[in-house]
Amino acid sequence: MNKEDIFENGHKLPLLEDFYTLQGEGSFTGYAAYFIRVGGCDIGCKWCDTKFSWNPKIHTLTDVDEIIEKAKTFPAKTIVVTGGEPSTYNLNYLCDELKKAGIKTHIETAGVYPLTGTWDWICLSPKHHNPPRDEYYPLANEIKVIIQTKEDLKWAVEQKNKVNSNCLLYLQPEWSMFNKITPEIVEFIKENPEWRISLQAHKFMKIP
Repeated sequence: MNKEDIFENGHKLPLLEDFYTLQGEGSFTGYAAYFIRVGGCDIGCKWCDTKFSWNPKIHTLTDVDEIIEKAKTFPAKTIVVTGGEPSTYNLNYLCDELKKAGIKTHIETAGVYPLTGTWDWICLSPKHHNPPRDEYYPLANEIKVIIQTKEDLKWAVEQKNKVNSNCLLYLQPEWSMFNKITPEIVEFIKENPEWRISLQAHKFMKIP
C-alpha cells in the first residue's frame, strides 16, 4: 500500500496535536492561530525540540474533515500547519476546505518534499543537512534559519541569496544555545539590518 492509499489522497493525516494559541515565532508573533501539527519527519535535526513527532506511525490517523471542523470553532481564522514535516503529505484537500471556510492557511516547512496546498503564508525553515527543493525559494514569504553556531550565519546568507526580494528574513537562536548564540545573532543583524530575530516567544510565555 502506497502513501496516498494510507492517507486517502490527503483526506487523512497522522495528527500529533492540534491546539489554539499565539504564534510564537517569525512575522506573526503574538497573533492568535490554530495549530495543526502532523507527525512524521525524516530530516533528523539533532537539536529538534519536537523529536516526538518524527515517527508518523505512533500518531493517530485522523480524518481531515474532523480537523477542519474543530479549527472552525475558534475565533482566529488562521491555521498554521507544522510538524514534523508537513510537506511529507498531500495537503491539497486540507487547504481547499479551509479556504471554503474562510480560514487563512500558513505552513512552516523545511521544504524537502514537493509543495501541495494553497497557502496564504509560507515560512521556509531550511536545514543545512537536508536543504529545501528549489521550488520553495521564490514562494517563501519568510525564511527562518535556526542558528546554533556562528557558522550557521554563513548558511543563512546563502539561503537569503536564493529567496525572492520580498521574503522576510529571520534568524532564530536554537533554544538550547540561546544564551551563547544570541549575542552573535544580535551583532550580525546590526551589521546586516535586512535580517530580524525570532525569539520563540511562546517558550518565554510557557504556552503551546
